Amino acid sequence: MPLREVEFPSDPKDLEGAREQFLIFYSSRVNGQLWCPDCVAVDRTIQDTFRPQDGPSAVIVYVGQKPEWKTPSNIFRGEPWQVTSVPTVIKVKD
Repeated sequence: MPLREVEFPSDPKDLEGAREQFLIFYSSRVNGQLWCPDCVAVDRTIQDTFRPQDGPSAVIVYVGQKPEWKTPSNIFRGEPWQVTSVPTVIKVKD
């Protein structure tokens, strides 16, 4: 199933009803590029794993630009996801 993407900002509680099996939290893009080097490092693996039609379903959630992500009040740092670093992959369905 193709990867779906959710742009920042989005309501974290809206993701609770996601139909996908996995949520992938990534840095947002600047001029088409992920600002987080760790996200860049794993992007090929994420694409190879989740992009094929027979792969697990996933949605990429962008957490914001670096200044937005670094604030303790970033919407994804709180309930229900409590993301502490990017990239983060959370399995939400079997």
